[in-house]
Order: sequence, then C-alpha cells, then structure tokens
Amino acid sequence: MLSVENLANIFGILAALSWGAGDFVGGCATRRTNAYYAVMATQITGIIMFPVLALVFSESLPSLYNLIWGGLAGFFGAAGLILLYMSMARGKMSIVATLAAVIAIIIPVIYSAINEGLPGSFKIAGFIFALIGIWFTVRMNTGMQLKVKDIEYIAVAGLLFGLFFISIDKFSSTGIYWPLTFSRITALIMLAVFMITTKKVNKPISDGTLLVILAAIFNTGGVVLFALASVAGRLDVATILSSLSPAVTVLLACIILKEQLAPRQWLGVIASMTAIVLISM
Repeated sequence: MLSVENLANIFGILAALSWGAGDFVGGCATRRTNAYYAVMATQITGIIMFPVLALVFSESLPSLYNLIWGGLAGFFGAAGLILLYMSMARGKMSIVATLAAVIAIIIPVIYSAINEGLPGSFKIAGFIFALIGIWFTVRMNTGMQLKVKDIEYIAVAGLLFGLFFISIDKFSSTGIYWPLTFSRITALIMLAVFMITTKKVNKPISDGTLLVILAAIFNTGGVVLFALASVAGRLDVATILSSLSPAVTVLLACIILKEQLAPRQWLGVIASMTAIVLISM
C-alpha cells in the first residue's frame, strides 16, 4: 500500500509529465498560431474544468481566505508569464527559461525549509541534481552573455512563479478546484488586458485549434496534480518534482519530432532521473 509520501512523489512526477507534455504540444501549436492564444486557452479550460471537478468531488465552496490565495495564484502566474515572454523577446529564450525555472524552485524550497524544516539528506541531494538537470536540459549554447539589466525581468518572473507555487500550497489543503477556478479567472482577465494593450492578437488560431486545446488540457492537469502533490507531501518536494517538466518536453521532441539531443541535454535528463530516485528514497 502506498504511503502518503510516496503518493505525493507520484503526483509530483505526474505533474511534471503533464506540464512537460503540455509545453511540447503548446510549442507545436505556436508554430501555427500566436503563443498567447495557447495561454488564453489554458485559462479558459481551467475555468470550465475546475468547477466541474469541484462538483464531481463534492468540494464545498471555499472560504474568502482560500479565494484570496486563489486570486493571488492567478495574479502571480499570469504576471510571471507576461514577464517571461517579455524577457524572451530580448532574444535569450533558453537562458531566460532556465534561470526563471531555477529561481522559481528556490523560493518554495526556502519557504518550505522555514515552515517545515530541512528535508532529509537524500532529498537535498535530489534537489541539487534536479537543478543541474533543468539547467543542462534547457540551456543551449547561445553565444550571448547576460547583462545585469537583462536579469531584472527574469528574476522577477522566477520570483512570481515561486509565489505561484506557494499560493497553491496555501489553499490546497482545504480545497483545490474552486480556488483554482478563481485563479484562472484572475489570470484570464490579466492576460486579456495584456494581449489587447500590446496588440498580441494579430495572428489567428487557424489549423492549430486542436493542439491548443490539447496543450490547455495538459497544462490544466499539471496544476491539479501539483496541488495534490503539495497536499500529500512537502511543498519543496512537489515543486522540485513537477519542475522536471523540461526533461519531459525535450524527450518528447526527441521521440516524436526526431530532434537530436546535445550531449549536455543527455546529462540533464540523466541528472533529472537521478533526482527523482533520490527524492523518492
């Protein structure tokens, strides 16, 4: 019989698989349409799915406290995504994505250590391998050097994503789906305003509709699985395991699109697998 800790690990790994698949499908979709449509579809899918799940599992209406944290999760997630896109617009996508992911992991780990104490030595070793895995999996040779001004948006984006993880943990112990619904509504409003004011709506969805919907379902599933992982176990473990999603995205690109992995990416994948083993011990 599975222990609660093992169940949390499983949920965290499934979250990584779901988010990684969502990023892969979303990347394929953005070759045919505007990336912002895929993000909008994710918010709309959550607004539709989360109330249905709340009713299916007979989840009671949340308290104002949980709704506030749900709204904050939507704000942090959407604001972080907007800043991430603005950072990527500067032309250093791989470095931006890697640094933002690492910063996003560090924030919940520190928060969890303060509130729950330090994890065991195996888990700490697993965290280190996870950070190494994410860095080597995502980062490619760009021939560019980051300046101090380039790091500003990246640092804030990573901080916001870290706060997004913490916000979900704050309400997930008493209710998941209604607060997540509120978070999606908040994020949808923010992204809609951003897209309209920056005129990011100039490319139609065209033939990428099914891919956009599929990406939205995977990304929405990832949020639910992360919330379940944070309920069943430690926040830092849930964050680390679910943040291994880049390795899933890269492997899917390798298998389905026949893309070749660089040697450093294979090191990243191996380090990520090692992290899972260590964290699960």
